Amino acid sequence: MKATLLIAGKYFIPSGKLNMIHVISLLSIGVVAVVTMALVVGMAFFNGMDDLIRSLFNSFDPQIKVQPAQGKTFLYTTDLRNKIVGTAGVAYITDVIEDNCVVMYANQSDVVKIKGVAGNFIQQGRIDTFIVEGQYRLSEGEKNYALLGRGVASKLSVNVKNNPFTPLTFYYPNKSKLQNLGSASAFNIVAVQPGGVFAIEKQYDDHFVIVPLPIAQELMNYSNQRSYLEIKVKNDYDIEEVKHELTKVTGADFKILNSEEQHESLIRAMHIEKIIVNLMLTFVLAVSSVGIFFCLSILVIQKRNNIAVLFSFGSSRTFIRNIFLTEGALISFTGAVIGMSAGVLLCYLQQRYGLISIGTETSLVDAYPVRLKMSDLLITFLSVIFITFLASIRPALAASKVQIREHL
Repeated sequence: MKATLLIAGKYFIPSGKLNMIHVISLLSIGVVAVVTMALVVGMAFFNGMDDLIRSLFNSFDPQIKVQPAQGKTFLYTTDLRNKIVGTAGVAYITDVIEDNCVVMYANQSDVVKIKGVAGNFIQQGRIDTFIVEGQYRLSEGEKNYALLGRGVASKLSVNVKNNPFTPLTFYYPNKSKLQNLGSASAFNIVAVQPGGVFAIEKQYDDHFVIVPLPIAQELMNYSNQRSYLEIKVKNDYDIEEVKHELTKVTGADFKILNSEEQHESLIRAMHIEKIIVNLMLTFVLAVSSVGIFFCLSILVIQKRNNIAVLFSFGSSRTFIRNIFLTEGALISFTGAVIGMSAGVLLCYLQQRYGLISIGTETSLVDAYPVRLKMSDLLITFLSVIFITFLASIRPALAASKVQIREHL
C-alpha cells in the first residue's frame, strides 16, 4: 500500500517542469472541485429555501389542522371541543370559518378567501411580525377589524394609514335566495374596517383576508358550523404524538393534518427539484471525469517503460493496477476536498454576510438562505469519489496488461 501510494504520489506531484500530464491532472482537479462546490452550494440553497418556506407556512397555518373528512364544514359541538381540549399537549384550539367571497373597497373589488378566526388567534402572535402596515388587531372594544394580505391590499388600493374610515364590504351568496341573483337580498353583506396588512408569502398575500369569527358567521349565516380547527401544541409535547391522539378522539369523520401534510404537494415538488438539480450536477461530474480517464490513459502510455521495469522486478499486475487507481483517487480526493472546502466557505459567508441578496424590497429576507447538512456533505463526497473512481478503472487495467518484452 505504501509503495503504490509513493509511486502514485510521484506521478501526481511534479518534481520538475510541468508536462502535459500534470496540466491535465490540474485541470481534472479543478473541474472536480468546481462541480463538488456547486453540489454543496446547490443542496445548501435548497435546504435554506425549504426552511424559509416551512417557517412562512408555519406562521400562517397551524401545527395541526382538524378538518372534515368529507364536505366543506362540520358541526362544532361542545362534545367535540371537550374531547380535543382533553387531549394531552393541546395548548390552543382556534375554530375557523373559511370560504371565498367578493370584497369591495371604494370603487375596487376582488374575489378573496375570507378567514374568520376565534379570538385566541391574535393571542398566539403567529403573524404579528409580518404586519407591514397598520396594526396587528382584529378587534378593539366593540369595533372589528380585518387583516389583509399585501396582494389583496394592493389590488383594492387599501390605504390603512391615510384612509382609515373606508370599510371593506364583503358579499357572500345567501343560499336561501339564490333564485334572484339580481336583487340585493341575494347576498349577505358585512362591512369591516381594514386594520392591518400582512406580508408572508404570495400564496397568502394575494388571497387572504382575516376577520373575527363572528363576522364570518354573520356573512355566511353559520351558527355552529366550522370549516376546520387549528391546533397549537404545547412546547414540551411532540406534534406527531398529539396528532395521533387527536386521530383517536375525533374518529373517522375528521382528517388530522400536520404541517407537512397541509403542504404535501409543494414539499414534494421542492424535493423533486432538489433531486433533479443534484442529478444534473452529478451528470456534469460524470462527464468531467473523462479528464481523469484521459489523464491516466496518457500516463499509462508515457510510463510503459517504467511499468515494464516494475514487472521485471516481480511486481504483480494487481500492484500495477493499484498504482493507477491510487493516482485517480488522489486526483478525485484532492478535487473533492478543495470543492467541499470552497462550498462550505461560500455557504458560511452567505449565512454571515449575505453575499448574494434577493434584490427586492418586498422580500422577507435580505439574502438567499442556505443551510448545510452533514448528510448532504457525506453523500456529495462519496458520489464524487465513486464516479471518479469508475473513470480510473479502465486505464488501471490497461496498465496492468503492459507487455514486458515490448517496452524493455
